[in-house]
Amino acid sequence: MKRVLIITYYWPPSGGAGVQRWLKFAKYLPQYGWEPIIYTPENPDFAIEDQSLQKDISNDLHVIKRKIWEPYELYKTLIGKKGQKVNVSFAELGGKQSVIHKLALSVRGNLLIPDPRCFWIKPSVSFLKDYLKDHPVDAIVSTGPPHSMHIIGLKLHRHTNIPWIADFRDPWTNIDFYRELNLSWLADKIHHKKEKQVLSEANRVVSVTPTWCRELSEKAGCTVNLVHNGYDEEDIIRISDPIDTNFSIVHIGSINAARNPKVLWVALNELLQEQPELKRYLKIKLVGNVEPVVFSDIDRYHLNDYIERIGYLSHKEAITFQQTSQLLLLLINNTPNANGILTGKLYEYMASARPILAIGPVVSDIATLLAETNAGTVVDFYDVAGMKSAILDLFERYKQGKLNSEASGYQQYSRRAQCGVMAQLLDDVFKIN
Repeated sequence: MKRVLIITYYWPPSGGAGVQRWLKFAKYLPQYGWEPIIYTPENPDFAIEDQSLQKDISNDLHVIKRKIWEPYELYKTLIGKKGQKVNVSFAELGGKQSVIHKLALSVRGNLLIPDPRCFWIKPSVSFLKDYLKDHPVDAIVSTGPPHSMHIIGLKLHRHTNIPWIADFRDPWTNIDFYRELNLSWLADKIHHKKEKQVLSEANRVVSVTPTWCRELSEKAGCTVNLVHNGYDEEDIIRISDPIDTNFSIVHIGSINAARNPKVLWVALNELLQEQPELKRYLKIKLVGNVEPVVFSDIDRYHLNDYIERIGYLSHKEAITFQQTSQLLLLLINNTPNANGILTGKLYEYMASARPILAIGPVVSDIATLLAETNAGTVVDFYDVAGMKSAILDLFERYKQGKLNSEASGYQQYSRRAQCGVMAQLLDDVFKIN
């Protein structure tokens, strides 16, 4: 069996979206003739822990963990939260106004290039160069963000000439918060230079949406291969629990300012006045971490009586929860790169056999995929009339007992099937040697 070294920052017990892709690919790669070896930090600073993901790690899987030093403890000390688990994503810092947050954002963008995990690059390359002498592999995969993982892959590839795939789960300089990093002209130039080096020197470049593949391809003048995220068939176990009796609109995952669905709050506020019957049945369930700005808008539009705050659930619990929902709410960041966002939860939503109401660009990758699979509908960020019309149609189907998913053709987006696409790319680069 051929062997592949996978360099990833996110690995269980880390939870959230970032860990899912390569946890699942590592699970299925042996079925395609590839033995994965995971290289990941021993002590990463992550905000969400999910022990339920350990079930996907085979006892035979070789996982190499090495200590990492990150500057986050200094940051947490400055804000009075030393030793605590906090969301220190600098995407979130962009919305803060304190001097400390602004300083942290500026340091992150201008000095910690490509990201705060950059201190792990040199020791990782040194360790892995020696490791690979005694434990040879046939290919290397780096997955980012954090894009420091790609720099490790780049340097290893240069030293060893082992075929290398760079997997972009999110963009680098096209990421939605890039312009919020307060970059100097020099820092911006360095970011673009390092990004171009990764794109041009990797034997294959991969991303997760058609738009991002096209954007990365234009940057480097190379083909960028599409390998979707997906859902794991083994996770979608059909349950016998009944569907909610209420007209439940359920969102699973975090909601920050960029994903705050104001169009939904406005539309529901107006509909509750125009359609009094809706008051008897409406329930909005928010599963996951929700920023205060979202609850401020909920209060402003007098929706508190209809809100149920569930809080964070494990991945397993979340999948079970969504199967009992009447309607699944999918939120896209209202940012310049929104057209290319395909959230990981989309695929699990489709496989859960419940209808989807998405808020985002009506001309976008997500709109195209929902139309192709007939899994749901998309309403624009600012289309209040369109949102009211969509909700009224869904509510009428609910009252008639006909609010069902009509999705089809989504099976091609299973983790196993998409792992097959990735394995073919690995086979291709293996032939290079």
